[in-house]
Amino acid sequence: MMGNWSANLETEEYAADRGLILQDAVEAILETTPGHFVNLAVSEAHGHPDSYLIPYLQERFGAAVRIQFIDQCGCGGYVYRVFRPVPTE
Repeated sequence: MMGNWSANLETEEYAADRGLILQDAVEAILETTPGHFVNLAVSEAHGHPDSYLIPYLQERFGAAVRIQFIDQCGCGGYVYRVFRPVPTE
């Protein structure tokens, strides 16, 4: 995606399937143009994402992304900003 955007990973299908959160979070990051970020709005149904999502993304992307916790939504979900820096050579 060109520019900054948000991915909604809070719907019922995500609440029922943690693996789908992981899969679609990776896809959202890969779709984000370097130099921009995607906000991941993550369901609270599987507990705090620091325990499963963040380690998974760090293992998958390493230093290729920067992950920042933004806030917990009033609905109970969590918002993370994942920035894809422009590669330098």
